This record gives sequence, C-alpha cells and structure tokens, in this order.
Amino acid sequence: MSLTSYVQNREGYNYQHHAEVGSDNASFVSDEVVDRFCVVGPVEAHRKKLRQLAQVGVTQFNIYLMCGDEELTLEIYEREILAGLRG
Repeated sequence: MSLTSYVQNREGYNYQHHAEVGSDNASFVSDEVVDRFCVVGPVEAHRKKLRQLAQVGVTQFNIYLMCGDEELTLEIYEREILAGLRG
C-alpha cells in the first residue's frame, strides 16, 4: 500500500524520462523511499537486506537493469550477492 500511495501522489512525474541519469524526476525519490523499497550499497548490505526480506516472506525481487552493462551487472550479482546467500 505504501508504494502504491507513493506512486499515485506524484503529480507532474514524467514517466518518459523515468530512468534517465540526471533526470529532474530524481527529486521525487527521497532517501526514505530508497531505504524502504531499494537494495543499495556494498555486497554485504545487499545480502543483509535480501535476508531480511526473505524472513518476512518476500520470494522475488527485481534487479534494475538500465545501466548499459546489463550482462555484467547480472554476472556480478550472481557471483557476489546471490552466491553468498545460498546454503
């Protein structure tokens, strides 16, 4: 519900420029929103957050692949993040 409310209350948001680096849309995303809905930071921060999410029942997550190095991003995530969560 929090994410839905957040998205619905964004008047003037330009979805055509959603993923552009330096977009003025960035002002819509507060640090609180990033903390609640994103996994950012070093490898261990990702593992910690994914473990916390799993404990509350999350079974899926999305990797935002719009950086230009999508294959490399997935390779690193598999090797550095997901491998450390198995077992």
